[in-house]
Formats: sequence, C-alpha cells, structure tokens
Amino acid sequence: MDNRLREKINNLPRAPGVYLMKSARGEVLYVGKAINLNARVRSYFVQAPSDTRPFVALLDRVLADLEVVVVHSEKEALLLESELIKKHQPKYNILLRDGKSYLHLRIDLHQEFPRVEVVRNLEEDGATYFGPYDSATDIREVVRMIRRYFQLRVCTDRTLATRKRPCLIHQMGRCLAPCVYEVPAEEYRQHVDAVMLLLKGRSKQLVDFLKKRMKQYSEELKFEEAARVRDQLGALGRSQEKQAVVFNNTDDRDFLGFAQNSHKLSIYILQLRQGRLDGGRSFCFKQQGIPLEEVFSSFLNLYYAAESFIPSHILLPMQLQEDTEALVTLLREKKNAKVEIHTPSRGKWRSLLQTAQENASNNLQEHEHEEEDTQKLLAQLQQKLFLKKFPRWVECFDISHSQGKSIVASKVAAVEGKLEKGRYRRFHLKTVDANDDFRSLYEILFRRLKRGEEEGAFPDLIVIDGGKGQLSAAMAAARDLRIAEEIDWVGLAKGRLLRQALPAEASTHSEERLFLPGRKEALLLPQNAPELLFLARLRDEAHRFALAFQRKTARKQLLRTRLDEIPGIGSARKRCLLQHFGSHKRLKEASCAEIAEVCGIGEALAAKLFDSLHKPKEEKEPLGT
Repeated sequence: MDNRLREKINNLPRAPGVYLMKSARGEVLYVGKAINLNARVRSYFVQAPSDTRPFVALLDRVLADLEVVVVHSEKEALLLESELIKKHQPKYNILLRDGKSYLHLRIDLHQEFPRVEVVRNLEEDGATYFGPYDSATDIREVVRMIRRYFQLRVCTDRTLATRKRPCLIHQMGRCLAPCVYEVPAEEYRQHVDAVMLLLKGRSKQLVDFLKKRMKQYSEELKFEEAARVRDQLGALGRSQEKQAVVFNNTDDRDFLGFAQNSHKLSIYILQLRQGRLDGGRSFCFKQQGIPLEEVFSSFLNLYYAAESFIPSHILLPMQLQEDTEALVTLLREKKNAKVEIHTPSRGKWRSLLQTAQENASNNLQEHEHEEEDTQKLLAQLQQKLFLKKFPRWVECFDISHSQGKSIVASKVAAVEGKLEKGRYRRFHLKTVDANDDFRSLYEILFRRLKRGEEEGAFPDLIVIDGGKGQLSAAMAAARDLRIAEEIDWVGLAKGRLLRQALPAEASTHSEERLFLPGRKEALLLPQNAPELLFLARLRDEAHRFALAFQRKTARKQLLRTRLDEIPGIGSARKRCLLQHFGSHKRLKEASCAEIAEVCGIGEALAAKLFDSLHKPKEEKEPLGT
C-alpha cells in the first residue's frame, strides 16, 4: 500500500457512513458500512497474529483506492450500503442473488383487476412482492394453487384491454375473465385478499375468511360458488397437513442458521408462521473471508429490503458486532409493527435455531456434491476430447438468420460447468450481408478473440455449432491472431434426419458428432454420455439465444420497411415509433389516438399511418422483408 492511500485511511472521518474499496482499474471490490468510518477501515490493516481472514490478506495487493460517503446516522448507512451493493455487485461482498436472480411473486394492488406475476427483478413501482424463492419448483406450486382455486387473471394488461372472447383458462374454470365479462371489482378483490393472506402465511385468517364466504354463498343459494370455496378450503387444508404444528405462540419468526467451509457459505432461513413450520429458504455463496458477523449484518439488510413480509422476531446464531438498533428501526418502519433481532441461549427457540443450522449444513453438503460431480464431468470432458487445458471456462458460438436475412450471432458461456449469463453476448454482423456461416463465424471469432487479446483473457475451450467447415473457419480467425494454440477447440454437429417417420413409427436421426482440430474423422461419444449432453446443452442455449435475437432484429427490420412506405415518416419519426411501440404488432394494435400521442406524430399523420397499416391485403403492394 502506498503512502498516499495510508494517509487517506488515517485521516478518515470518525462518523457513520459507507466505504467503497476499489482496485487499480476503479472496480469496486467491497462495500461496507460503519458507525465510525475511521475505526472500521483502519481495523482491516491491524496486523494481528490471529487475523487470518483471506480478504484482509488480499487487501495489500488489490486495494488501490478508497472512497467514503459520510451520512448522518447508521440507519442512512444501512440504506446506502444496500443500494451500492445492488449497483456495483462487488466481488468480495455477499450478494443475495449469488450469480442468479431469485424469483419473486408480484401483485400490483393499484390495478382494478390485479394478477400474480413471476418476476426476477424488484422495482420501485408500488407493487407488492413476495419472495425471494430460490426454487422454481416451489414457486410453480404456489402459482398453480392460486390459478386453480382463486381464479385471478393470467393475461397481460394489454390483453386484458383488447381481448374479445374468453380464453381457455376461463373455460377450465381457472379465471373469472374480467377481460370479457363484467366481474364486480369488489368480488374480484375478495379473491385477491385471499391470495394475499395465502402468500403472507396467514393460514388461520384465510380459513376464517373462506368459511365466512362459503356460508354467505350458501345463504344466497349460490351453491356453485360455495362449492368452489369448499375446494379452496380443502386445498389449503392439504397444504397445512405438510406443516408441523410447533407451538401455540402465534408470532411469526425467522431462524437463521449457517454452515461454512474454506470456499462456501450456506445460510438457511427456517420460517415459523402462526405456530406452524412453513418451510425454509437456502442461500449459498462463495466464501470471501469476511467476518461472519459482518456477513450476517449485510445479508439481513439485503434480504429483508427485498422481502415484502417481515416477521416479528429474527433469531440469529450469534450476536452481531455492531448494534442492530438501526436495522431494527428500518424493519419496524417497513413492517409498521414491532420487530426484534436476538440470539436465544436456551429453550424451544434455541432448538429451532439448531434445526436451521442443520438445514444449512445439509444445503452446504448438497452444493459440495454438485461441485464434485461438476469437476468430475469436466475432467472426463478433458480426457475424452484430448484437451490441453481443464475446461473451466467454456464458450459456445452460433449463427442465426432468416432466409439469409437478419444475420446475427450469439455467444454463451459456462464457468465451472454452470451457465453464466453475465458473459452472454449478441452480435450484429458488420462485414457479412449474405448467408455464409463460414465468413460469419470468422468475423465473430476474430472480434471476440481480438477483445480477449486486449483484455489478456481467453476461454479454455471454444465450442462451435457446426461441423468441420465451421470449426475451420472459426480457427482461421484465431490463426490470423496467432493464438489458435492457446485455446482448445471442438465443433458439435447436430444429428441429421435420416428417415422421416410414418405415423406409427419413429424418425431416424444420425448421431451427434464432435470434430476436433487435426482429426479427420468425427469423434462419436455415446448419445447419453454426460460430456456430450453438457456440450449439447451449451449448443442449444447458444441457438436459443441467437434465435431470440434474430427474431427481434427481423421484427424491427420489418417495421422499418413498412414505415418507409408511408410519406411523412422519416428517420426521426420512425425511431420515435420504434421506441414507443417496440414492434409492428403493437403499433398495428394501437388506436389512432395512441399513435398521435407519440412525439412528432400529429393527428393527420397518425390517421394516415393508421389507414396504411389497416388496409386490406389486396389493396397493398407486396412488402419486402
């Protein structure tokens, strides 16, 4: 550490705030909060013999600059820390998403007919969010139950406003179809209230609510509606049978357990809702050597900032170093009720905390087994494909087009055997305007490897979707950059249809073939071999990613082509229409008044555009694509 930085650290203010540790390239490595910035930051550089944290040992090598933001209180520091971690995603912080976006359920109560949506990103839009759910299976089960028994709409807002006939979901009895029928808003809101109680874990209140509705329907001789509520009660009862009654105490409590090893940290949240165990949620992170108390403090701040329901009691396995008063204050304001954070030392709550610890340990072991299986798979891949390097970082490329038009390319990546969407890339071709996979692959690989040359980092293995010709074209780009020997290569050719099946027979396909540099014949692996399935999954993901991009590009080109035919629509107005509606379909669905609202489009031009888009096909000349 240079003297300039050391002096800066020694002169930090003795006030609450947030500090950002940065690398020489300006990358934010770590975000932390402190009641006393000077004392906290200086503590990282105290050479205590007992301080063996890996993070502290790295600071002398990686830390190049420090930025601090002074605030008025610890509460403000908590809020700012959460926002900065979400913004910068620092390498050495515990990130709630840990490389992926967790699923949430979203309900916008401001709408006349709210619906339940599955989303990944939380937004400050006034809606109510439930989650995060780390298992897609869990969230699908919840959504399936809501749709089957509570009949909330599933269609989008645009479909709700434009649909003319009820959909199949309504015919199955799983939607009230407010898009078509005049459903009283008060009746629909009762369904929404029931769903809110279900998602909040208010089982007793929900049962009382449904029984009251069933009795009301019976008295009004609405026996069909009463039978539907009876089914809802039955489904709720079956779900409660899976939960264990623990205590008569009706407080809501979260028990946080943890388990860690040299490179992983697992946190498990055991949930107690109104005297019943309501399952739990597990999170696994890369171990960064941060003090455990600091990890829990940051985790609580991030987790409950995203969580719509906050329990009355949060029980931890250890006392936090800093006073939790600021965090408790924030949670109380969000819940608008009393919230406590404490560590039980004995009794029934300590027993449940130990259960959370055991679940965290089991979760950590599962992740360990998954990692061992992944390492074994990659080792077998290296052996069977005669690779020079262990394929820790793999990239796969694919080209997509529509009849030679709208040519695009995609790159997907896997690190340690897992897809890493942060490394996905999409490419427009700059030098190729015809259907030529070889030239397209050459351009894309040249651009990709040129960037890698500038950054000083290349993947261990590159997979090309195609056969020997595609592989040669890709490697030609690497040879021209004189780096072909630094990377392992493989081409994966999809099995071809050999014989079309008759109605009562199965079609016959050739086997998936692997092509390696310098090898004349294709390498054939068993079609169920894990190594081949791993490469095929990468290839299919690259194809999916490229195809989605190609279709989006084709739609935009089609919209531009149609707009070019209308007098008075220049490049500026065309850009405004594209940004406002996004697709030809949405523009065509828009009314004349909605088109006129777009900046630069008046009523007269909107009417001309609307008439042109809605002319019968026989009156319009054929349009090129």
